[in-house]
Amino acid sequence: MNPQEMFDLTFSRWTAGLSPEKAVLSIFEKIREIPYAVIPELNDTVRYINILRYGKGSCMPKHLLLGRMCERLGFPILYSVYPFRWDQKNINYPPPVRRLAEKLPVSRHLACRININNDYVLVDSTLDTGLEKAGLPVNKSWDGVSNTLLPVMPTGDEEIYHSSEASLSRHEVPDQIHMEFYTILNHWLNEVRLF
Repeated sequence: MNPQEMFDLTFSRWTAGLSPEKAVLSIFEKIREIPYAVIPELNDTVRYINILRYGKGSCMPKHLLLGRMCERLGFPILYSVYPFRWDQKNINYPPPVRRLAEKLPVSRHLACRININNDYVLVDSTLDTGLEKAGLPVNKSWDGVSNTLLPVMPTGDEEIYHSSEASLSRHEVPDQIHMEFYTILNHWLNEVRLF
């Protein structure tokens, strides 16, 4: 199945028989429940769709998918990018993860703003509910009209991009230290879900 067919089939399954308002909630919940994992090759405005094949992904592929599905429902989208640091003090990383996180420079987090009732509502479906056990800020529910919480603490101003400018929301190409961090982070997150 090619990526477009996979998108169409998934969209149909997630929205069948629902009003646009209920369909947005369904899409949010389904994307949120895709296990969070950093897979660098999915952080791309074309290859993000492979999140449906991998069955896991990080903020960028999750929110590009959320945005595209919401636009198909007729909801205008903006993308919000926030600078943040991986070594946030509110995350109780195990020591090996913390040591690597402290070595990383500022990164960028992608979220969506969905136009609901003429207001661009912040919607973040990054973290799956299995990660709540680790004390991570999971958006367990969303009422469809209010802002959700961000899973990161921004270290600078929000940047906003129109959906046609998604490719401008630059994401870093991972170097060796990033790849080491992503590997150990993904492993830890898998362990969290098991307990």
